[in-house]
Amino acid sequence: MEHGSGTHAVFNQTPPLTDYNLFTSDHALQEAAQREGAAWALPELTLAGAELGTCTNFEHARLANRFTPVLHNFDARGMRIDSIEFHPSWHALMQGIAARGYHSSPWAQDRAKPGAHAARAAGYLMQAQIESGTLCPTTMTYGAVAAMRRNAWLARDWVPQLLTREYDARDVPFGQKRGGLIGMGMTEKQGGSDVRANTTRAVPAADGSYRITGHKWFFSAPQCDAHLVLAQTAAGLSCFFMPRRLPDGTLNGIYIQRLKDKLGNRSNASSEVEFVDAWGSLLGEEGRGVPTILEMGTFTRLDCCTGSAGMMRQAVVQALHHAHHRKTFGSLLIDQPLMRSVLVDMALEAEAACTLSLRLARAFDSDLPAEIALRRVLTSAAKFWVCKRGCELALEAMEVLGGNGYTEELPLARLVREMPVNSIWEGSGNIMCLDVQRAFGKSQATRDAVLDELSLARGQQRHFDAAFERFAASFDADAMNETHARRFAQSLVTLMQAGLLIGGANNPAARAVAEGFCVTRLGCHGWGAVFGASDAKLDSAAILGRAWPQD
Repeated sequence: MEHGSGTHAVFNQTPPLTDYNLFTSDHALQEAAQREGAAWALPELTLAGAELGTCTNFEHARLANRFTPVLHNFDARGMRIDSIEFHPSWHALMQGIAARGYHSSPWAQDRAKPGAHAARAAGYLMQAQIESGTLCPTTMTYGAVAAMRRNAWLARDWVPQLLTREYDARDVPFGQKRGGLIGMGMTEKQGGSDVRANTTRAVPAADGSYRITGHKWFFSAPQCDAHLVLAQTAAGLSCFFMPRRLPDGTLNGIYIQRLKDKLGNRSNASSEVEFVDAWGSLLGEEGRGVPTILEMGTFTRLDCCTGSAGMMRQAVVQALHHAHHRKTFGSLLIDQPLMRSVLVDMALEAEAACTLSLRLARAFDSDLPAEIALRRVLTSAAKFWVCKRGCELALEAMEVLGGNGYTEELPLARLVREMPVNSIWEGSGNIMCLDVQRAFGKSQATRDAVLDELSLARGQQRHFDAAFERFAASFDADAMNETHARRFAQSLVTLMQAGLLIGGANNPAARAVAEGFCVTRLGCHGWGAVFGASDAKLDSAAILGRAWPQD
């Protein structure tokens, strides 16, 4: 039979979405980067958008997740090596991440300029649209540098190599490497999120170091050059710097027991490990391990939000691309009213997540007390809500593509599997909501910073103004009510997103997005439990045209 004839003729199928610029096609991200102080980075973000959106990178993402990491505990001679073998596509993706500096660029002296964290967040948001497993060592290194640079030894001997733009996958002593990565080990079998229940013990040695014995139930990216870990001392839970190899080149007492078989994040090697007299150096003060490692955790929580926003963006783009090409019941999906209402709602959610992530990143660029207070409370709240909404949005986008979306040939299935990890990692939803309460309980300045930020958008949209008044009036009663902690965090984030969209609405399409978000999320137009359930009349043409510009 002639190829393409008869029953094998292919038509009404959506063409592949590759070889497009992730940055220039995203008006919301471009505007947010400029608004939050990263206008100087627009040329490199434009270049990154073009590099990331290639067919080659999408294929690297597929292969890195298709051929997952393999643990080799021993070499051919029976020597213990605990080595992780990755597919070449993993290394190709990591090389791109390092070259663009997403693992550490804001800390480098040549990048230490206003908006450095916002610029990096914009790039990270695009990187998340391609592949998320590689973001695990990326974000942990980014957060670890914040804690490590406060230690004189680490600042001198380790941090400079973490700031290079090179990815060096060799398993050799750190001093021989051109670049490096840092991981984290907090969770134990018996404790989960309750790290104060950890049983791993650290005993001081004569030379001032510690010997650590115990385990970690989740030890992220064990191939990294070092990890920050928690262990108990006589003074309580403490934070330690634990290198993979000792200065003489021998392996530290870290024994990888197995790699986790996970729902998603499959390209990344998450592991269980045992420590047997592992060498560690105290980071911070004894008994102050949680505050020390949370300095790293604050940055990784920011990335959970930003990474989810990036995946939301890619899910929406995939759905819109499909809707512009697929015909059903005699017309394109994009022209069918019910489908448009779903797509509009998803576009509003994705832009709100992007806008919030970049604003939050700007707070990390400032040492002003109000900005410090804002990032203290908003990071946890944003991680809770954006990551939750991301899971719902990815499923809805998959449904837009129907059966094709459910297959592994397209990225929707991987996005659906990836989304939940950002809700779980670095603190699940309840932990985040309780952290929001702690932040407000410790400081009146935090309350003032939030209300001042929200007040910037008052007087421009009636639904926002009414929601603000309700929020402010019930603040004292709701902020510290543990039973209502999730509802309070949701109200805080959606109100903040609405305010930011209003503040950034400097063109007709952006104003349509701000209005649509306020009407559906804050108004009384029946925002339902699923996307597309509102009865509000929105400017769908402007919103969809902004979300996915068509030539």
